[in-house]
Parts: sequence; C-alpha cells; structure tokens
Amino acid sequence: MIGGALLVAGCTSDAGKSVVVAGLCRLLARRGFSVAPFKAQNMSNNSVVTLDGGEIGRAQALQAQACGLEPSVRFNPVLLKPGSDRTSQLVVRGRAVGSVGARDYFTRREELRSVVAAELASLRAEFDIVICEGAGSPAEINLRATDLANMGLAQEASLPVIVVGDIDRGGVLAHLFGTVAILDEADQALIAGFVINKFRGDVSLLEPGLVRLRELTGRPTYGVIPFSNDLWLDAEDSLGTVADTAVGRPGKPYGSEWLTVAAIRLPRISNSTDIEALACEPGVSVRWVSEASRLAGADLVVVPGSKSTVADLAWLRANGIADVLVDRAAAGKPILGICGGYQMLGRTIVDDVESGAGEVAGLDALDLAVKFEDAKVLARVEGHAAGTPVHGYEIHHGRVTHNGDTALLESDGQPEGSVRGAVVGTHWHGLFESDDFRRTFLTDVARHSGRTGFTVAPDTSVAAVREAQLDLLADLVEQHVDIDAILGLIHNGPPADLPTLVSLLGVQGLLKDSRL
Repeated sequence: MIGGALLVAGCTSDAGKSVVVAGLCRLLARRGFSVAPFKAQNMSNNSVVTLDGGEIGRAQALQAQACGLEPSVRFNPVLLKPGSDRTSQLVVRGRAVGSVGARDYFTRREELRSVVAAELASLRAEFDIVICEGAGSPAEINLRATDLANMGLAQEASLPVIVVGDIDRGGVLAHLFGTVAILDEADQALIAGFVINKFRGDVSLLEPGLVRLRELTGRPTYGVIPFSNDLWLDAEDSLGTVADTAVGRPGKPYGSEWLTVAAIRLPRISNSTDIEALACEPGVSVRWVSEASRLAGADLVVVPGSKSTVADLAWLRANGIADVLVDRAAAGKPILGICGGYQMLGRTIVDDVESGAGEVAGLDALDLAVKFEDAKVLARVEGHAAGTPVHGYEIHHGRVTHNGDTALLESDGQPEGSVRGAVVGTHWHGLFESDDFRRTFLTDVARHSGRTGFTVAPDTSVAAVREAQLDLLADLVEQHVDIDAILGLIHNGPPADLPTLVSLLGVQGLLKDSRL
C-alpha cells in the first residue's frame, strides 16, 4: 500500500516551509503515524552527515528527528552546495558527484528526476505519511522545466500542495494569490490551499483578507501560525544568517557578567548553525558580524565553516578582518575556527580542488598545514577531550598534513584539532553540542578574556532545547492549523473542483470584480 503524502511549498525562500514540515512531522508522529520527511532537492551549505554515510540538508535532519528517525540520504536525495554565484557542488544520494552550473543542471534533469521519484516512491511504500518540502517558490516559472522539488515533484507523484506565506515580511495575500495565478492550469489543480506563518496580533483583523483570498482563488487558508520568539535553532536558509543580528534568545547570565561572541558572516558560510550551541547558553550573547569594527570588544571571535575556504580567506583580508584576527592571536585573545575557518587560521592551504589556487598563505595563528583532496571526508565522529566525551561530524576536502600545536581532542587514537594559547580550531561540526565540552570551553574563554564574573550554567542541554522547539512547533501547528483538513489532503489528494486562474485576462477580471 502506498502511503499518503503532501507537499509544503512556499511563496519565497525562508517563508517557513522547513518549520511547518517539522511541526507537521512531530505532530503526526505524536498521533501514532509513521512519518518521514522528504526534500527532493535542497540548496544549502548547512548540512549534516547521515548514518548511511552521506550528507543532507540540516533541515531534513531536524525533520527526521521530529519523526523520531535518524537522518538518511533518502530524505534529501539531491543537495546543491553553492561555491560561487554561478556553480554549486552537486550531491546525489549523499555523495558529491561534481560541480554544476545552471545549464549543466538542466542537462541532468532526467537523471535526477528518476533519483527523486525512486526515493519518494520507496518512502511512501514504507511510511504511513511522507511530508515533502518544496524549494524556493513554485512560482519561479522560468525554472519550471527543470523543477524537481516543487510542482514538478507534485505532478510526478500526484501530490496535493499547500503554500506557506510569511506575513512578517508584508504582502502575504498578494504573494499567495500571485503564486497560484502565475502557474499553468495543471499545476494550479494541485494547489489545495494556504498556511500563513509568523502572524503577530489579532487574527480577526486578518479574517476579511482570508475570506477575499478564498473568493479570488477558491482555496481555503488552513491555518495562521503565530510568530514565536522561541523558534530560532537550526536555521538552514542563508537568509537566517544576517550580519549584525543576534543569534537566539540569550537568557540572563548565570553569574554577574555576559560573555560576548562575534561570529564572522563569511560570504560562502557553511554550517552556520555550529554557533547556535553557544547561543543556547545563558549569559552568552552571539552576533553575526561582517565588518572589522564589529569585532572590537568581543570576548570570542568565531571563524565558521566555508564552502569556498580560499575565496573567503581573501575576503577576510580584503575587508580588514584578517588583520584583526592576527592581532587578536598575538594578544592572546580567544579565537575559534571551525572546519574552513580552522583551515584559514593555519600557516598554509594547498587547494587544487575547490579553488584551484594552489598554495595559499593562511593567517598563521596556528601551526597548521592543510591540503585539499578530491575525496570529501564524510563521517560522524566521537572522541574525548581531557576525558570529556565529545561527538560531531566532519564534511571537508582538506586534510591536515602538519599540526605543530596541542591537539584539541582525540578520536580513535588520533589527534584532532589545535590549541595554541587562546586560539582553538577543529574540523568537527556539531562539537559544541557536547554539553560538558562546551561548558569547559566557555569557561576557558572567560578566563582568557578576564570575565571573572561569567559563570557557565550547569544544566544547559542543546539536545533538550532542540526537542523543546520541535514540540513547540507541533503545538503551534496543532493549535492553529486545521489538521483534519490536512489529513484529508494527505489521504485523498486535492479537491477535484479547484478553479484555475491561468490567463492574464482571467486574473485582471478577478481583480476588477473584486473592486481592488
């Protein structure tokens, strides 16, 4: 028997597709359904390593957790990791298969379409329900011919579609109407209705607009989900990593002083979510920065991962941040480098793979040499640091060829990472979700920074914060979305009598009739 399925699309990137899918997955799992997430094609540099040895978008890993499942390449069979404005690394079923531009991708659409169709069919044969997430917007009709994740997927698998709009940005009613109106007749027939996300205030004030939206489109709004300040962890979209913004909602200090963290918003940042574990700690204020002046006064500066290490290192030099990092290292002020950021802090990088730049000088804050190899390291890892258990995952092409500094930790009898005074580096993502290790690290940062009044909280659990957010998502969906109607779509498909709005004249006529 084939399980039911639904596609959650969005008016825009960062409209809330990922969190709505996660909330639906957790809610349906709590109701006893076996549920799986699915995103046919993702474009993100925030990824995780799966148990089956591949990598997928971080949002699908979170959605899998919402379902009570381990992350799997089945949940995100095609992943694009942008390395420049024109090319992306193509990851199929968890493995990098080369770099592609827009035209290259067009030529591979049939091959990728068969991969996507096979994975979705397999999941539907195994699970009661599969909740699919779209990519970007289904209204990008210029890309419709190569679409694998929105209406192309919906047509291939006969999926009902709900469209999510972010009212916090404004113009949501026009976005929802326009998304339907611009599609062709066949695609419109699968759009069943809408969900509005991030609403603030009195929903009764929105009701007249929802009534008119239904009159114009013939489609209901299944729910209006309120804005919540408590939802911030695991932001996958690059739009969630904005310079000069705070990360999370820091609680008041456990001691008498705050600890301030400046995380550098690299142009090709990857796995930006690494710093969120630090932001979970009471009394730790984390901000994204992109200018050298913003680093002044920070107790800790973080250089995160990068999909284009050499290019982002050049960017650091061009805007003066590299000079600040060198001065900080010389002054014994804390710096943390993660993956690509770790590589930048070393003496040399030899890269004939990612950038083709050959040997490039690093910032010389660590006695480290790195050489890029064609084969990507993909591994879930465990180890210990000074007797404290740690875990994480690795996603990188660079291999350490020399490390003259003290190792940060040990894994399978091998050293990993570097410590030189207050400068720390590691290839491991997710390391700071190891709670005891994170507490020790922050205590050391406070010592190096002279923050004698900072005291790390004894009981912060990143895993518990993530679970609480998933449960909050499920609660919000249960309270504010018509779940019975959604289940009807999942099991029965879109209603057969949905009207179409396919021609420009038709749209103009509707607008005229509405007296707008």
